[in-house]
Amino acid sequence: MEAEVGDYTFALCNVEGEVHALDGICPHAGGPLGQGNLEGNLLVCPWHAWEYDCRTGINDGDENVKLDTFPVKIEGDDILIDVPEPK
Repeated sequence: MEAEVGDYTFALCNVEGEVHALDGICPHAGGPLGQGNLEGNLLVCPWHAWEYDCRTGINDGDENVKLDTFPVKIEGDDILIDVPEPK
């Protein structure tokens, strides 16, 4: 799932009942990660199939490539993301 807050785009993943928030833009070519598929704990970029572990943000093929992750809190039906200060 994709969410936009201010100037930020987030990818939200539900892995075994736990929701994770990641930077929603793939560093490879700017693909919209929140529109990608979830395969187990791996979020797959819809543009070029780069894969990231939703729990850590680490790229499956190169551990030196890592997405920012953000704390998430669930309140009722709301998903709250600890959003960074505005850019």
